[in-house]
Amino acid sequence: MPESAENPLRDVLGDVMHAAGVAGGVDTLERLTGGASRETWRFAVGGEAFVLQRQRPGTPRDMHVEVAVLEAAHATGVPVAEVVTSSRGMATNPLGEPFMVMRAVEGETIARKILRDDTFGSARPLIAGQIGRAMAQIHRIDHTTIEGLEGEDQVARYVQLMDESGQAHPAFEIAFRWLEANRPAPRDWCLVHGDFRLGNVIVGDDGLRAVLDWELAHVGNPAEDQGWVCVRAWRFGGGKPVAGVGDYAELLDAYEAESGVRIDERELRWWELLGTVKWGLMCISQSAYHLNGVVRSHELAAIGRRVCENEYDALMMIRELTGGAT
Repeated sequence: MPESAENPLRDVLGDVMHAAGVAGGVDTLERLTGGASRETWRFAVGGEAFVLQRQRPGTPRDMHVEVAVLEAAHATGVPVAEVVTSSRGMATNPLGEPFMVMRAVEGETIARKILRDDTFGSARPLIAGQIGRAMAQIHRIDHTTIEGLEGEDQVARYVQLMDESGQAHPAFEIAFRWLEANRPAPRDWCLVHGDFRLGNVIVGDDGLRAVLDWELAHVGNPAEDQGWVCVRAWRFGGGKPVAGVGDYAELLDAYEAESGVRIDERELRWWELLGTVKWGLMCISQSAYHLNGVVRSHELAAIGRRVCENEYDALMMIRELTGGAT
């Protein structure tokens, strides 16, 4: 990052941290890889590491909702990074766009390393149960105290997304028909993380340390999170269904032990199928940004190749769930 861009941020960030009661100058300011909706910086003050996330201009999602969710999660005991300060509630925002600063949590986020490196050999048998407990903690947060959370029927939402794509995907249409015909009994809605998976968690040699990336948090069915973490794409080549490291029973038993609520495996599998279709449709949407010339990106173009993988996975799941019937 050029000095001209880094130094003003360093100075303003120092003032922000001082106002938050963190004394000392900002040093080791480093820009990290960020998503399309925000930029991410790691820095230190007085020897302690922090992470700044700042929303990019024009981003439709309100980061302040995410801040409120994170604060509620931390207060409830969910393993998350603590928010030290944010622009939420500030009369004047010194950083221009909505932002939050969190204490850094040390560990690994790269799924391939978590699944294969010897460093995490002792952690892998723990992760599925830890995920189940963390989900239960998330789901008991009182979502009515958080303004701005949205909630809608997931099947209807993604049927609409498929229709709006203007593309024919018979495999997904078959999956939606099966999902509609085999809906589980409804449950009371709760706070749902919305993207709980490897890549969005920090893992150490002791297992799960923090849940990241709460941008998609919303109100919905608690089994949605459980199905999503089991989608084949989020196993990253791991041999077991829960994040590539655990069995369904480990996740469900830990969730029940923490929450007192039992979600059976077939209900989870319904949501896993829906998650598979959702990810396939997300791949279509992301590749469309490249194909339509909105953003030229090899990464977005490559994501389009993943659509057929999800179509195949969806059809194989339906075959399995129907006992091989066609």
